[in-house]
Amino acid sequence: MTHPTGKLIAVGGAEDKGTDLEKGEIHRNNLNFFELAILRRIAEEAGGTAARIEVITTASIIPNEVGNNYLNGFGKIGCTNVTLMHIRNRKESMDGEYLQRIRHCDAVMFTGGNQMRLSAAYLNTEFLEILHHRYNFEKFLIAGTSAGAMAMSKTMIYDGNSTRAHLKGEVKMTDGLGFNSKVIIDSHFEKRGRFGRLAQAVATHPSCIGIGLGEDTGMMISEGNNTEAIGSGLVIIIDGHDIKHSNVDAVKEGSPLSVENLKVHFCEKGNGYLLKERKYLMKIPAKEIVK
Repeated sequence: MTHPTGKLIAVGGAEDKGTDLEKGEIHRNNLNFFELAILRRIAEEAGGTAARIEVITTASIIPNEVGNNYLNGFGKIGCTNVTLMHIRNRKESMDGEYLQRIRHCDAVMFTGGNQMRLSAAYLNTEFLEILHHRYNFEKFLIAGTSAGAMAMSKTMIYDGNSTRAHLKGEVKMTDGLGFNSKVIIDSHFEKRGRFGRLAQAVATHPSCIGIGLGEDTGMMISEGNNTEAIGSGLVIIIDGHDIKHSNVDAVKEGSPLSVENLKVHFCEKGNGYLLKERKYLMKIPAKEIVK
């Protein structure tokens, strides 16, 4: 296998208000599917409105409410085969019915909430092994929003207050679900001022590309390498491959970081980035597209 056959779609948030980890608050409001554009793209990549999509609410502490909102959202765009998995822990992830359902669906979508609930429930389980196999060898789609997006990578941010993200050790990292080892993903990027924490994550893991997802915005990754910005907002790419000076290894915990030559790219809808080649992709103007 030279590259995964499946695709990932990581969404920055806004439709699942779930939990605010930095304030410990629960936000309940109607889902705003940004005119449903991203859900339409997810359905399209899954195979159309008849595709079988499993929405996994493990990350959320209000799974019934979040799940029903997804059913309503997908229903508005004509999807007829969307079901919910309210898996709460590792034991439930081993249930034979759930395993059969993920073997036969066309796509899964992880909702927002707390990404640590995802790693706690699925790391080193048969459930995750099935998802990895299908993603690597089949035309299978894995989507996720907010925490569900952040958990897609092998190296995952699980905590880090934005106001202290310039201090060494304030950004907490752990193992994610591991669908892509080349990236570190952060969500609600602009609204919650998370540039500093993704910059620190990349400075301490310079082999990874940082993907900062604005709300109303997503990034699709195909072949494990080719990315495309979707939605109405902004994706910020942070590349640490050419870092020259960095004090990350030298200073004590709690000290300010100093990093030279951290590269930043802005991607609107249609722009992209090649992760292996570290190359920015320009959007093709509509007049140049051959129909």
